[in-house]
Amino acid sequence: MPVLVITGTGTEVGKTVATAAVAASALAAGLSVAVLKAAQTGVREDERGDAAEVARLAGDVTAAEVARYPEPLAPATAARRAGRAPVHPQDVADAAAKLATEHDLVLVEGAGGLLVRFDAAGGTLADAARLLSAPVLIVATAGLGTLNATELTARELRTRRLEPLGVVIGSWPADPDLASRCNLADLPECSGTPLLGALPERAAALGPATFRAAAPDWLAPRLHGTWDAEAFRVREAPPGRV
Repeated sequence: MPVLVITGTGTEVGKTVATAAVAASALAAGLSVAVLKAAQTGVREDERGDAAEVARLAGDVTAAEVARYPEPLAPATAARRAGRAPVHPQDVADAAAKLATEHDLVLVEGAGGLLVRFDAAGGTLADAARLLSAPVLIVATAGLGTLNATELTARELRTRRLEPLGVVIGSWPADPDLASRCNLADLPECSGTPLLGALPERAAALGPATFRAAAPDWLAPRLHGTWDAEAFRVREAPPGRV
């Protein structure tokens, strides 16, 4: 798995922090890691982007962006409004493939959800994943509404003959409600993919050293961690359901 594409079920689901956790766990396992942001929007040239945030949290990774646009919009819209060239899926694939010649693992982080448009032709992160023949990790929210968005994302991946590697919950609440607890069993069932991790809420607020030490505890062995999905589900299950 030299390239792993990471998408969210929408915006603000914890995708960047999940990417940082995967990077930190891979680094702890002795791998060299690069993080590529396909299209960074809503950030000025002098501001820290998502790839830089991953590097801050995870440590010694190569951080790169394909393109950056100042307004917090879908990449195609942000590029058009900025009068700049859009990102095309081939651009993302080419950049990732080059990084893969120099690193053990390349993490390609999307912008928002899987089908957010990069260009006027309708190119998406899914198209970049297809060009790379790369599996896709889905980052989802914990609570009410996540089942529909996660299943739609997994179905779209399979429709495009892409491999959904699994689901990571981007922010697990300190005091989870009933829906969140039930979703631990329902997310794998509705998506047809394993649950591969759950990051605690406010993980990004941890100091980098603490984040790096803890990251493997949040992710399953498939992502170079030690997290046990079944043990977590049993511990967090609502009364009357195990």
